[in-house]
Amino acid sequence: MPVRLPTRRHFLRAAGVALALPLLESNGTLSAAANAPPPRRMIAMALAYGLHGPYLFPTRTGRGFEATPYLEALGRDLAGQYTVISGASHPDVSRGHEADATFLTAARDPGGAGFRNSISLDQFLVDQLKPDTRFTYLALSTRSGSISYSRSGVQVPADSRPSNLFTKLFVNGTADQVEAQIRRLQDGQSVMDTVLAPARRLQARSSPPDRERLDQYFSAVRDVEQRLVSGQEWARRPKPRVDYAPPRDVNDPNDDITRLKLLLDLVALAFQTDSTRFVTLYVSPSSYVQPIPGISIGFHGLSHHGLDPDKLTQLRLVQTSQMRAVGEFLAKLQATREAGETVLDRTTTLIGAGMGNASSHNCKNLPIVVAGGGFRHGQHIAFDAVNNTPLCRLYVSILQRFGLNLQQFASGRGALPGLELA
Repeated sequence: MPVRLPTRRHFLRAAGVALALPLLESNGTLSAAANAPPPRRMIAMALAYGLHGPYLFPTRTGRGFEATPYLEALGRDLAGQYTVISGASHPDVSRGHEADATFLTAARDPGGAGFRNSISLDQFLVDQLKPDTRFTYLALSTRSGSISYSRSGVQVPADSRPSNLFTKLFVNGTADQVEAQIRRLQDGQSVMDTVLAPARRLQARSSPPDRERLDQYFSAVRDVEQRLVSGQEWARRPKPRVDYAPPRDVNDPNDDITRLKLLLDLVALAFQTDSTRFVTLYVSPSSYVQPIPGISIGFHGLSHHGLDPDKLTQLRLVQTSQMRAVGEFLAKLQATREAGETVLDRTTTLIGAGMGNASSHNCKNLPIVVAGGGFRHGQHIAFDAVNNTPLCRLYVSILQRFGLNLQQFASGRGALPGLELA
């Protein structure tokens, strides 16, 4: 009779230890060699209420499209640095807000009975490339939630406090704190030893399918072991110094825009110092009235505008503020040079949402903007507004841009037509 293989979490409890894999995975590895080529990076942002299509999508396709209100908010100097994509979505993804969880995974039927998420684009890149940085990735959000998911479909916790993020990236601990961190990392390796001994005994008497699952488990543990070792070395190395005052957390609970700006400032610094190369940022749902002149209705209420002119006017003000914050971030990357290129040239920036129309919770025709990353931009790529192309074809293009010889990711088969390298 085949031996039943417990789940990883159950198995670790059975071994008498606790193994917090997501926490361990954030330790990172050593920085790249000085003569290595400039690294490629990615940030993926998902806006919980999307972007109102008529204020985003140009009416003309191809190059030479007209500016729209939201594209103007990005800044005229960046007009040739991004591509607008319409007519793209994830097949078999609906249920409104539930779709946020699958923005980077394309897992089918989020929120349905028995739903299980899959690995997100950022975590797939981390798994494939194993970046040599202090932090292998950063998962962030303006309030709560996350769009980053592990290879087993578990949500990666996100940090929403700019003060915490700044400390994590740029504040060195005392000597005692550093040694305490190293001891914790070493203790983690001891836990690995405790876990692996019974697992290897179990493997000897397992069925072939179970042995395959155990091999996958061992591979995951080896990844964590490597990160524990490199984490010890990073703990002894001083963090980069930046010309940026430690941020204070936003006191106004309504003010999501300022929080977004602070987080993007810190992401720009993290990229400029090569502290990380992969970031997700969830612009979380908010029912609050944003402290913007002319706003009197909560953001969630504005998203359900039903084409009411007053709500649309206020929605435009809020979402223009979001896009202006994104534009300021892109301008910072554009202004920083690295080995003859700009940081924006090396950073694929994905801005989008799980819903195409938040007012009706429709998940078709998603609002997608891709900036930087070395693509040939300055165009509007439009697919059929009814029979959408899979958004994951864009993700295949991004994976290929990172040098991965892949032709499929989730529901996407083949690269996105029309998106070429610069």
